[in-house]
Amino acid sequence: MSIDYASRIPNNVGLDQNKQLQRALEHWQPKYIDWWRDVGPDNSSGYDVYLRTAVSVDPKGWAEFGYVKMPDYRWGIFLTPQEEGRLVNFGSNKGRPAWNEVPGELRSTLRRIIVTQGDTEPASVEQQRHLGQTCPSLYDLRNLYQVNVEEGRHLWAMVYLLHAYFGRDGREEGEALLERRSGDADKPRILGAFNEKTPDWLSFFMFTFLTDRDGKYQLAALAESGFDPLARSCKFMLTEEAHHLFVGESGIARILQRTCDVMKELKSDDPAKVRAAGAIDIPTIQRYLNFHFSVTLDLYGSEISSNAATFYSMGLKGRFDETKIGDDHVLTNAEYPLLDLVGDALVEKHANALQTLNERLRDDYIADCQAGVDRWNKIMEKAGVPARLKLAHKAFHRKIGTFAGAHVSPEGKVVSEAEWTHRSKEWLPSNDDHAFVQALMGRVAEPGKFASYIAPPPRGINNQPQDFEYVRFN
Repeated sequence: MSIDYASRIPNNVGLDQNKQLQRALEHWQPKYIDWWRDVGPDNSSGYDVYLRTAVSVDPKGWAEFGYVKMPDYRWGIFLTPQEEGRLVNFGSNKGRPAWNEVPGELRSTLRRIIVTQGDTEPASVEQQRHLGQTCPSLYDLRNLYQVNVEEGRHLWAMVYLLHAYFGRDGREEGEALLERRSGDADKPRILGAFNEKTPDWLSFFMFTFLTDRDGKYQLAALAESGFDPLARSCKFMLTEEAHHLFVGESGIARILQRTCDVMKELKSDDPAKVRAAGAIDIPTIQRYLNFHFSVTLDLYGSEISSNAATFYSMGLKGRFDETKIGDDHVLTNAEYPLLDLVGDALVEKHANALQTLNERLRDDYIADCQAGVDRWNKIMEKAGVPARLKLAHKAFHRKIGTFAGAHVSPEGKVVSEAEWTHRSKEWLPSNDDHAFVQALMGRVAEPGKFASYIAPPPRGINNQPQDFEYVRFN
């Protein structure tokens, strides 16, 4: 499906055939640009950035690269092609034709799902607003900006659905998505992790590896939706999301590579010596991983969730790779294992599979994260460094669900409040850690140059040379 770039709002949904919707979105567009200029990437409006722009929804040839000023980026509305005869594949509506209009009884629930997803997109742009001022290279600055513009387009995807299918309520929700602010005391973003600060590039890479990976799993679950426009929107968003995960995983990999190189040069793994050489020691990286992983696990909600059961039963939000799972896709009598905190012990029990859908999605996510951590560990193994990174236990440092407020070590041992207080600096980033990492965040903006704490990438974006001018400052 080709994209109409002649329109004021690029799209492949025939927007010019629906003048009322077109006018509504064109009314929203200047407010979006105002939001971008107000809380988008700081002091970047005049830069020429080497960005990819969607030109089709074919995964094999969907983007082209070129220099763009970010306020001029062609944000738009792109859905994957409609599947003829598509059915609802799960829940009580299983086997019925997928909906192209919103069933009345599902209206408020579906709107809530779309708004919650939509709210995460501008939030991450707001969280990353100042990172460009401390970029470790032009390559990384370009990747930050690519993530930012695509998060902006993902907001457009959700706002289109709100405008097209929810009338006045949808238009009001679209306005509210531009009014909330990450970390604002009066109008915070809906989900807690999207009100956390992203003050440095180690945090940014952890965010794109971990929190954007949550985005992958949430979008994949919504791509199974019986509401076809939502499913088709999310399928294309997943195409863009893959780069965000790459930015995070490769960013941490390059930090680890540089750390290993420094340790070999020094013939020492002493964190103080590694830090003095301008690299980030592995224990600090582990503490950042512990924090960002635990915060992201909370995004999946409570282990037992009637809302998740309702979303599934209605056919609105499925499981990851729903159609590849070999069960009845109704789950009325099925069970799923989950951990519970009983006294001072973590005990496995079983509960109704419908009620534990959050936990299943969280477990799928954890397995995917572990695969990425395994790839990081191979860098240290290849370098002859004995240290290894580990994912913290799922009960560690949780604020939502069964383990909210529980004192559990990264290894999964229930500890006393006194031990938690005493040892938490071993497990989570301290003020000193934050201060050290922040002190490394000098801006490197010369083509081919990289900050002391990060190695160059093995290849450039779109196979560009290492000294390519990814951002031109005008």
